[in-house]
Amino acid sequence: MADTQWLTQVQYDALKAELEDRSGRRRTDIAHLIDEARQEGDLRENGGYHAARNEQAMNETRIQSLAEILKNAVVGETPKDDGIVEPGMVVTALVAGREQKFLLGSRDAGGDLGIQVFSAQAPLGAAVVGHKAGDKLNYEAPNGRTIEVEILNCVPFEA
Repeated sequence: MADTQWLTQVQYDALKAELEDRSGRRRTDIAHLIDEARQEGDLRENGGYHAARNEQAMNETRIQSLAEILKNAVVGETPKDDGIVEPGMVVTALVAGREQKFLLGSRDAGGDLGIQVFSAQAPLGAAVVGHKAGDKLNYEAPNGRTIEVEILNCVPFEA
């Protein structure tokens, strides 16, 4: 499934806690801010009201995003060490002549894993999925340039 996001258990737990906070306490706090600003009078010229409504919209958008990520998450199951690039693997590759090491996982998951993360839906991530050490490939970057990639190594992620 293209929307599947690979997450560590720590990432999953952090996203779940954020969703609970945004759906509960933060949503209530924003509603109180809107109510207080509404009581100040004319809403057309009430900067506090408009700021609170904007914060509400951003919070609701993040709630939807978190719910979608968690719904499609594959949690903590490290893939087998078969050398094939897939979500949950740490990839070392020459990308446009520079060595890069990254986790193929979820960029939206937050948290510091101590390694750069690319999603399997990102151009580079999508290009390397299914390849193995020694494979050479090209992919088209968002700016339209063709980028050369050589997979050097691929191992399961260990927290």
